[in-house]
Amino acid sequence: MLSIVLWWDLPLLLLHMRNNEFTPEEFKTGQVLLFDKPLNWTSFQLVNKVRWLIRKSCKIKKIKVGHAGTLDPLATGLLIICTGKFTKTIPELQGQIKEYTGTFTIGSTTPSFDLETEIDEKFPTDHITEELLHETTKKFLGEIDQTPPVFSALKKDGKRLYEYAREGKEVEVKSRKVEISEFEIDTEEFPKVHFRVVCSKGTYIRSLAHEYGQALNSGAHLSELRRTGIGEYSVEKAMDLEYFENLLPSQENK
Repeated sequence: MLSIVLWWDLPLLLLHMRNNEFTPEEFKTGQVLLFDKPLNWTSFQLVNKVRWLIRKSCKIKKIKVGHAGTLDPLATGLLIICTGKFTKTIPELQGQIKEYTGTFTIGSTTPSFDLETEIDEKFPTDHITEELLHETTKKFLGEIDQTPPVFSALKKDGKRLYEYAREGKEVEVKSRKVEISEFEIDTEEFPKVHFRVVCSKGTYIRSLAHEYGQALNSGAHLSELRRTGIGEYSVEKAMDLEYFENLLPSQENK
C-alpha cells in the first residue's frame, strides 16, 4: 500500500511545487493531475482537451489519458486525470470515497432529478419543519438501496439509459447498494437546502435529492453540485486549464 501512496504523491508534489515545465517523459511515465471541472463541460471534454494540450505542447503522437470518475456537465469540482502508466491507478482511484457539496430545491421534481430537464411536478412544503429536514437525513446514512436516474449513462441491453429517456421510453432501472457515511444540511435558505455528502463509489447525488424529497412526503431535485474530494485528494489543490497550460512546454505561438 505504501508504494501506491508514493506513486500518487510524487506527481502531485511535482505539480504543485515545481517552477519549471513538465517534460514529455514525465507525462509518459505518468502523472496524477487534479482539475476543477468547469460548469457545462463533460468529463470527456476535459480529458480530450488535456490530451490535446499534452500532444501539442510535447509533440507526442500518442499518450494515454483518462479520468477517475465521471462528473455530470452541470456539476463542477474535482476530476482526477491520469496520464501514461498512471492510468493503471484509475480503478483504485474510482473506488475511493467521494465528497460532494451542493443544493437541493425542495417542493419540485424534474425527470432527470436535476436541472437538465424542466420541472414536471410541484409538491406542498408547508408541513416541512427544520427538525423534519434534519431527521430525514438519518434515513439515508449507512448502506442503502438506491435507484440510479433514468437520465444516466448506465447501459441496459447495450444502450445508455438517457437514450431511452430522451426517446420517451419507459425502462426498468434496478436499484443497487451504495453507502452514505455523512449527510449534513443547512436549511437557512429553504426551499433551497445546502448539503454536504460523503459517499461510496456509484452513489448518484441526483437520486439522493429525489429520494430525500420523497422521504419528506414532498419532492426535490438537485439544483447545484460540486465534488470536493476523492479519497485524500481535495478540490482545493485542483487547477484549471489555464494553470495547466502554463506548466506545459512553451510554444512559439502559445
